[in-house]
Amino acid sequence: MIKLVKKINAGKIKIGDDQPCFIIAEAGINHNGDINIAKKMIDLAKNVGVDCIKFQTFKAKELSADPNLKYNGKTQEEFFQHYEFSEDQWKEIIDYCKEKKIIFATTAQNPSDLDFIFSLTDMPFIKVGSDDLTNLSLIEYYAKKKKLMIISTGMAYKEEIKDALDSCRKTGNRNVIVLHCVSSYPVEAQDINLARIKALRDNFGVIVGFSDHSKGIYASLGAVALGAKVVEKHFTLDKNMPGPDHCFSADPEELKQLVQGIRYIEKAMGNFEIKPTQKEQKMRKLVRRSIIASKDILKGQKIISSDIEFKRPGTGIPPKFISKVIGKKSIKNIKKGELITFKKIK
Repeated sequence: MIKLVKKINAGKIKIGDDQPCFIIAEAGINHNGDINIAKKMIDLAKNVGVDCIKFQTFKAKELSADPNLKYNGKTQEEFFQHYEFSEDQWKEIIDYCKEKKIIFATTAQNPSDLDFIFSLTDMPFIKVGSDDLTNLSLIEYYAKKKKLMIISTGMAYKEEIKDALDSCRKTGNRNVIVLHCVSSYPVEAQDINLARIKALRDNFGVIVGFSDHSKGIYASLGAVALGAKVVEKHFTLDKNMPGPDHCFSADPEELKQLVQGIRYIEKAMGNFEIKPTQKEQKMRKLVRRSIIASKDILKGQKIISSDIEFKRPGTGIPPKFISKVIGKKSIKNIKKGELITFKKIK
């Protein structure tokens, strides 16, 4: 029997069943290598109320072993060089996040990238992208930092996810959150498979989230309704900006709606009790029907079906108890339109 993790504390971050969904605005490389755009994205993320803004830290020359491997018409190294920030720029971004009081995070592509970021700031969690799910030595190295691990599972088979979790846990780090993810850009509705959120939770006993690569915000809202406690969503200042990720990213209005929608869904989730709300208790009295005298009923008169009808308000005897009224005698005069109560009959 898998023991289910229900809550994780990572410094000031608390994620779990009794906590609000932790919302990560994924800046990724949508800053287009421009520090000013990055700062505007930080401003936007803060203003709409997300919990965290996340970037990607890498050295372009370390991403691909094949110099001829093309991406968007350029070699991968040429392409990613355009999105690479310098050490000073990362310091500026981190300081700006601190100034704006928003959590900074980044997906570090290599151990040296992670160590570099930790030399600048103490991130509350470490994010591993789907591309590194099978990079077990990297996952183990990251897990030894004893930070909360958030791992995406795009392109994954079940055993690959198990191997990644085992790599974390053998270091003694059991603070792991798994994100359901589909690595298509954008992912179409028929491929999103939100049902996997529950499957990941049931199979691995972990807190589950959702890394959303779909257009719009509907999939993320559905994920929260199904139990996702972390949502990671790519966003952009403008979908028409050049770059591979802008088209499926949330624009400023969508990001705002995403936060509002998630918080609405959380309030709407409720609990497993089947009973009226407090406001419904008042409404019951207004709109439910009661047994009413359809004509004047004299004291001592035996009540028959033609003597009664069902009308509002619902403060009297409910219609379902008609059998307890028919055949009874009135112990006082009951006027037409008056509620018939058990105190008036015997």
